[in-house]
Amino acid sequence: MAALVALILGLAACGSDTSGSTSGGSSSGATASSAGGTLTVADAGFTESRILAEMYAALLEKAGYKAERTSVQQTELAQSSLEKGIVDAMPQYVATYADLLNTEINGAQAASVSSPDLQKSLTALRSLAGRRGLTVLNPASAVDQNAFAVSRSFATEHKLRTLSDLGASGLSVKLAAGPECATRPFCQPGLEKTYGIKVSEIVRTGVDTPQTKAAVKDGKAQLGLVLTTDATVADSDLVVLTDDRKLQNADNLVPIVTTKSLTPKISAALNSLAPVLTTADLGELNKKVDSSREKPADVARSYLEDKGLL
Repeated sequence: MAALVALILGLAACGSDTSGSTSGGSSSGATASSAGGTLTVADAGFTESRILAEMYAALLEKAGYKAERTSVQQTELAQSSLEKGIVDAMPQYVATYADLLNTEINGAQAASVSSPDLQKSLTALRSLAGRRGLTVLNPASAVDQNAFAVSRSFATEHKLRTLSDLGASGLSVKLAAGPECATRPFCQPGLEKTYGIKVSEIVRTGVDTPQTKAAVKDGKAQLGLVLTTDATVADSDLVVLTDDRKLQNADNLVPIVTTKSLTPKISAALNSLAPVLTTADLGELNKKVDSSREKPADVARSYLEDKGLL
């Protein structure tokens, strides 16, 4: 998402701004204790973030806390709220959040500290977060990244399974994406440099939009920028080409908690999700909210119950 996520935490890329999650006022994390208390869990205003925040809230309630929910769509406000303890916990993305904090702490010209390596990105993130009074808990295997899809017929015709296959084919392709793709290192420049893919034109349809998927399906573009947590890609008879050389960074979902609010019970509650939540799971959950119009809180609770976490 996911190198684009940093610009979208107000981010619309991970999903639409679908209503239905619960929301509440803010509460200081200072009221939290091992005996229970009130914690505020925030989302960033888009579907995926709302679902994760509802999961965090439900897990904290099971652990004996009262969880209030709020939505903070502005990146700067979300960060300030975490650092001040107005918000106690919030879902973030490992690589993107590491670079965001790095820029905040070391300046806009600071070199990126993230990479496709999850552990390296996580180590950098934990160091930076600690300097802001925040604790990074365990990341899930679920990862929201840029992905590139072709039509099933195009993949079959040219025997494509990976982005390397597309580069080796020598085919020139039109890429359906946002206009910023032309300059982003994880989009057109990365495809050309890492895979040798020949991009003849950017068809400006946006990131993982219905228009992008339609353009690829209808042959107006041969390649489309989607996201790894979009479970509707196959519905358009598209297939995602594997990022076999790991162009995309490790944007695994991870809980960020205000350190002064943290207790062993909170850590245990939120960390219980990490070994369970997969990218495919998250895609299906997003689909239930965005396509079937189910409420994020209902989708989150049902998933946790199915996995034996509630």
